[in-house]
Amino acid sequence: MSDVRVIIKRDSEREERVVATGTTAAAIFEGDRSVVAARVWGELRDLDRPLADGDEIEPVLIGSPDGLDILRHSTAHVMAQAVQELFPEAKLGIGPPVKDGFYYDFDVERPFQPEDLGRIEKRMQQIQKQGQRFSRRVVGDAEARDELAGEPYKLELIGLKGSAADQAEGAGAEVGAGELTIYDNVDPASGDVRWKDLCRGPHLPSTRLIPAFKLMRTAAAYWRGSEKNPQLQRIYGTAWPSRDELKAHLAFLAEAEKRDHRRLGAELDLFSIPEELGSGLAVFHPKGGVIRRVMEDYSRRRHEEAGYEFVNTPHITKANLFETSGHLPHYAESMFPPMEFDGQDYYLKAMNCPMHNLIFRARGRSYRELPLRLFEFGTVYRYEKSGVVHGLTRARGFTVDDSHIYCTKEQMPDELDTLLTFVLNLLRDYGLSEFYLELSTRGDSDKFIGEPEEWAEATEVLRQAAGKQGLELVMDPGGAAYYGPKISVQAKDAIGRTWQMSTIQVDFQQPKRFALEYTAADGSRQRPVMIHRALFGSIERFFAVLVEHYAGVFPPWLAPVQAVGIPIGDAHVPYLEAFAAEARGRGLRMDVDGSSDRMQKKIRNAQKQKVPFMVIAGDDDIADGAVSFRYRDGSQKNGVPRDEALAEIADAVARRVQV
Repeated sequence: MSDVRVIIKRDSEREERVVATGTTAAAIFEGDRSVVAARVWGELRDLDRPLADGDEIEPVLIGSPDGLDILRHSTAHVMAQAVQELFPEAKLGIGPPVKDGFYYDFDVERPFQPEDLGRIEKRMQQIQKQGQRFSRRVVGDAEARDELAGEPYKLELIGLKGSAADQAEGAGAEVGAGELTIYDNVDPASGDVRWKDLCRGPHLPSTRLIPAFKLMRTAAAYWRGSEKNPQLQRIYGTAWPSRDELKAHLAFLAEAEKRDHRRLGAELDLFSIPEELGSGLAVFHPKGGVIRRVMEDYSRRRHEEAGYEFVNTPHITKANLFETSGHLPHYAESMFPPMEFDGQDYYLKAMNCPMHNLIFRARGRSYRELPLRLFEFGTVYRYEKSGVVHGLTRARGFTVDDSHIYCTKEQMPDELDTLLTFVLNLLRDYGLSEFYLELSTRGDSDKFIGEPEEWAEATEVLRQAAGKQGLELVMDPGGAAYYGPKISVQAKDAIGRTWQMSTIQVDFQQPKRFALEYTAADGSRQRPVMIHRALFGSIERFFAVLVEHYAGVFPPWLAPVQAVGIPIGDAHVPYLEAFAAEARGRGLRMDVDGSSDRMQKKIRNAQKQKVPFMVIAGDDDIADGAVSFRYRDGSQKNGVPRDEALAEIADAVARRVQV
């Protein structure tokens, strides 16, 4: 038997080794249970595939991003096997790994019930303990169709083949552009095939190597994401390299559930999404309206100080505007269908930038006006599919705090530097403090417009601006908008989740498409650079992030009610009403609970509403011209003179501190 030479890479180390022909990666990494697959010349492969002469291989650890995907996709196969053993009529959809877990879609006679998940999970545990092997087979189209004749959705994927990943979310885990493969789940004792699925792989060597998993919930999902297709039943699950990591993840989910802005929005009477309006369309209640107004007012003031000029634009426009901007050719699937009247198509506004371009173009512009910073709280409408609409974080109608800055190329580097500093400082004012930056660049797709040289210039100037902030910069190849690269500010909330916040995009294309010009100092006509910037992303989404970041316990400056007066008895209500009137005269938001409830219940009500200051008054307080404070943590301070009490509340509001 001849030998083959392989190169083993671990981090920066390289080891050359001579092994027998037919040696697998499993043999190379034998004894290391943390290795679940191999990367051979950059391609992920199962450990049991033989190596060829000259192969360069790297171990894929179970805790790495690729390793977690392999673990979770393997667990999805075990779940699908369990489902079909318990529900033989179930037809298979798609079962990819996703962030923190996996899902699988099934066509079944009735929706899954909570008790079904318990049965499925128990059967999965049995399969896991059996140590069934994941065995890969290459098949031709005809063979695959024959073997999967009873699986109509798999047959559809085989027909799509090379384009499946583009036409069905998650299909890339099953069908690629090249060969088709089927993975068999093989009984280790008998060698019998217990189950099989169309899949690209790779997988774990054995079901026994799945350390910890749990099924989470069910949901309805349309096949290939289209409402025109059958509605399937989706089961979500999660899998982790250890039981401790699974336990920590479940604890994290429990904390996230307590912070869910949809639940807190109802409990704190902040907003609702009425069925009568439609999915993704929210109304803000008075308390939510207060928070939103404070957010907007503070942002508006800071923008005025930074030299922005406020504009307003309508909610609909003729189709030609979005043809000119390029949005209809590149963005139409995210826009609501047109309305036809007066013999023309009109669209709901999906973005503000084309209208801001019209404002710039409305009259001649001089270099002396640049940089021109236009700002608008502009409401837009986007057709998000029903499966992705999620409270205020993924809505169909929302208000973007949109800014478009027009400047010369010479001004661009300083403007981006100043802009990024402005954005980060303003986010910090709202209580976010941990950030990293993501730079999204042009990809190979034909969706990107403009010359490569322009993209290179825009990307480099964004990179330099990002570098001055001293923050981690993560690259996002191919993630840019169709007209230019962008920097996204990624912020961590109080429990460590990352949210995309502000985006800053450099655009050489729209100024061309709209023929924007300014008169330069030498009298020539020049084209400005356009910088797109949304600081919050959207008011609604940022509102939701703050609700979850603070778990509804807003700092006084954002709290809808900053203080509530709690009388010990009915006789003390007028005294607190006078105190509240004085507080409101200082611009503070204070109510008095004059209800017939007992004082302790009033305190509990204020705690449930997460009011920062409870102002209590009884006979002694009135006699001394004072009040007593009860804070959200249960501590109390008695006999505080009225002026000092008002000053304490006002100071906390002015300094934007948490109490």
